[in-house]
Formats: sequence, C-alpha cells, structure tokens
Amino acid sequence: MIGADIDWEGQSGKEYGHWIHRIGTDLTKEPGNYIYAKKVESGGWTPIYIGQSANLQNRDGDREACAKLNGATHVHAHTSPFGEAARTAEQADLVAKWNPPCNA
Repeated sequence: MIGADIDWEGQSGKEYGHWIHRIGTDLTKEPGNYIYAKKVESGGWTPIYIGQSANLQNRDGDREACAKLNGATHVHAHTSPFGEAARTAEQADLVAKWNPPCNA
C-alpha cells in the first residue's frame, strides 16, 4: 500500500499496508483490517490480535481488552472495499504467519 506506515507480511508472502494509530484513536466507519500491536525493543512490532471489521470504528471490544492485557498500545489499520471474503482471507493469511496470542 503506497504511503502506509508499515507493511505486514502474510504466510503467503503478500504484504498488507497499514497505518499506525494509538489505541483509542477514532478510526473511519469503513470496512477494513486491523492489528493490535506492541512495540518491541528492536523497534519493530509484535501483533497481539489480527482482525477485520465491517466498520473499523466498531472493533471487537473483547479482543481489544485481550490485546491491552498482552501489551498492545497501537492499532494498525487499513480500509478494504473488497468485501468480507477479502478481509477474512487477509486476516487468515496474517494469523497463519504471526499466530498472535489473542487470536487463539
């Protein structure tokens, strides 16, 4: 994604661009994918939960609570106008590679 803050690579090798926001930032009401993440000492990020939503402003509150308990401080997100099947496929691709604790 051109201009994205970070590219997350899935198990397939495909990269998904996301913008980085602090948890609590109001996101758009559009459909998209998101990752609750925490910064690691090396300067990179570790995904705590990887999800998708028909409305990025109304993400799963239980997953956010789990993510915060596991150290997440930011949400990485991007809009996706390609439908639920595309969002779910992206989520599955990323979860397969990263195996985040709150996706268990």
